[in-house]
Formats: sequence, C-alpha cells, structure tokens
Amino acid sequence: MPVMTMIYDPAHPVVRADPHPTYARLREEDPVHWHPGLRCWILTRYEDVAAALSGPSMSPDRLTPFYAALPGETQSLLAEMMRYLNLWIVFRDPPAHTRLRGLVAKAFLPGTILSFKPLIEKIVTRQLDRLAKKDEADLVADFTMPLPALVIMAMMGVPEERLYDVKGWSDDIMLFIGTARATPDKYERARRGAVEMAGLFREEIEKRRADPGDDLLSLLIAARDEQDRLSEDELVATAMLLLFAGHETTTNLLSTATLTMMRNPDQRARLAASPDMASTAVEEFLRTEAPTNAMGRIVRTTHEVRGVTLKEGDRLFAIINAANRDGSQFSDPDKVDVGRQPNRHLTFGQGPHFCLGAQLARLEARIALPQLIERFPNMSPGSSPPVWLDSLVMRGLKSLPVRTER
Repeated sequence: MPVMTMIYDPAHPVVRADPHPTYARLREEDPVHWHPGLRCWILTRYEDVAAALSGPSMSPDRLTPFYAALPGETQSLLAEMMRYLNLWIVFRDPPAHTRLRGLVAKAFLPGTILSFKPLIEKIVTRQLDRLAKKDEADLVADFTMPLPALVIMAMMGVPEERLYDVKGWSDDIMLFIGTARATPDKYERARRGAVEMAGLFREEIEKRRADPGDDLLSLLIAARDEQDRLSEDELVATAMLLLFAGHETTTNLLSTATLTMMRNPDQRARLAASPDMASTAVEEFLRTEAPTNAMGRIVRTTHEVRGVTLKEGDRLFAIINAANRDGSQFSDPDKVDVGRQPNRHLTFGQGPHFCLGAQLARLEARIALPQLIERFPNMSPGSSPPVWLDSLVMRGLKSLPVRTER
C-alpha cells in the first residue's frame, strides 16, 4: 500500500468545509496514515476504526501522555484542570472506567431520559418561537447552541442565566482537548474554563445535598453500588463532562443536520411529509456528519494494522466521519438517505465506551428537527457562508446564517 505524499491538514479551510474527499483518498490509498505534524496515526476504514474504539490494545487516555510532555511551568498551570479531566469517563481505562460508568449509568436509565421529553419539547417550542421573530438568523447562535445547552442545564438544575458562562467555559476547555492549534492564551483559557465550571458544580452539589431534587445532579449524588459512590471530585468531574458533552455534540448534530437538509431538499421533503421518519433521519444525519469527528486513542500494546506496526505509546485518531462513509459497510455512502436501514454508524463509539448520552442526543434531535422544518419549511442559506469549527476532534458549525422564509 503506497504511502500518500499528501499531508492531511484538518485545519485547512477546504478540508474543514468538506473533509470527505480527503477521507476517501486516505481510506483508499493510506488507511493507516502517519501524520508527521501531529505525530500520530490516522485510521479511516470502518473495520480499523471499530477495532480501535473497542479493542483492548488501545487506551482512551490521551491526555496523560500529552500533559506529561508539557513544560513544567505549563503543567503547574494546568494541574487543577487535569484534576478533573483525568476523572472524565471518556479518558479512563478499566477498572476505573467500569466503576465510574456503572455509577453514572444509574442516572441515564432509559426511563429517566424519556421523563425529560416534555421539558425538551417545551424548550424546543420556546426557541423556535424566538427564531420566528427573525427574517435572517445565525442558526447556531439563535437555535442549535442554546437548545441543547438549556436542555442539559435544566436536566441538571443549573440556572438558565448561566447559559453564556457555560458556553464560554466549554469553548475554553475545547481549546485543550479539541485542537492542536497553538494560541497565546490557550492553556490559561482552558484552565480558567475548567476551574470556573468546577466551581459552579461545587456550589450546586452543596445545594443538592441540602435539598435533593429529581434532576441529574441529585441522581448522581444518590448513585451507589454496593455502598460505593462517586467521590466529591468524581461528582464534579462527571457533572462537568455531562454539561460539556451534553450540548457541544448535540449543537453540532442539529447544525449540520439543518445544513444537510438545505443542501438536500428532496430528503427534507421526505422528512416533512413523513415526520415518523425522524428516527431513521437522525441516524442518517449522525452518519453523514458525525458531530464527534475523531476519537483519540493511545496504543497500549504493540500490534499491526494492515501491515503497519503501531508501537506501544503511539497516538492515533480514529476518524469517525471516514468510517461512516466506508463503501464496504454502506451502500452509496455519500448519498443522504433519511430512510436508510440498517445504519450501523460509529458516531457514538463502540464497546465499553459507547456514549452514555446517545439516547438524549437522539431524543433531542428527533423532537427538534421535524418541528424546525414544519415551522420553517422554506429555510434557506443566508447571505454569508457557514463557518466550520477549527477542530480535528469535533465536526460542526461555528456559524450558520439562514433566511427563515416563513
């Protein structure tokens, strides 16, 4: 298999706007691609990505080696942030991951998530009413960002007035975990975002201990298994992860799904005519533009993938959006088909690290997207082009100008 001379640059504007031709080339010509700039492997075929996400030869703990390689002064700056991020389930290996996931899952039982459906419907209606007052809007700022953020905040009992604090903190944390691009204040902003978010949850946890409710935070505090329960730091860290992941990825899903429908009016018309297709439509939007573009792993044991040796300690990124368009798994993979079945995409991961929030993300999208196209059947692109996130890890829009055209 020839090694590609082309260097995959996730920050290049053309690749940010449409990475799929690049992923197709990588998948075909160099499926186990060494990126000299990022100093990591890039996996793009479905079979290899699935194995990397679920196999015992890989570890999700990509932060520890990265942090260890930083200068001592930077490590000191980020020490308090790492105190919490090191406890995020998504970066933990068994047995710690098994224990944490078992406890946190008690707050994410299917019945618990479904009980929040009326709350989601209420927030969707309110945000669409606000959007209806505008002829032109930035759909991200006016709908797809506030909607999932307000939902997860309400589910956790966080006051609505903290919305833009939450968004700012999440953006700052993303500078550390979502991009390799250096900025002068990157680490200071990430530290501040994490510490301030942690401070909010320490206050909220203290309130719930005094006066428990039926929100997710109260459920996390009460979760126990054979007398084991989450420590104070684990509670804070898990709450931070839920707030962060609970809106960032769903914002991306709703934004790219709307853009996909505007670019594929025949599929939007199918969904508008048959709202009961919402479930399969959401799965197709998850497949064609996965909100989590890549999942990082560290090689735990030296092994070969397609004749290439991956050594213990090597970094790699499993590209979800490349795997989700692999023609060996999906017929006509670049075609958007809101009725596609089966649809075994890898957007929520696989194996022990399958996303705990998958049901919530699906529920929000199944409620929001049919209502959006019912209220705004002629929504079209605005006067400015969409602006994509500058991130290898996330796939989403920073801005999506639209004309509502009610």
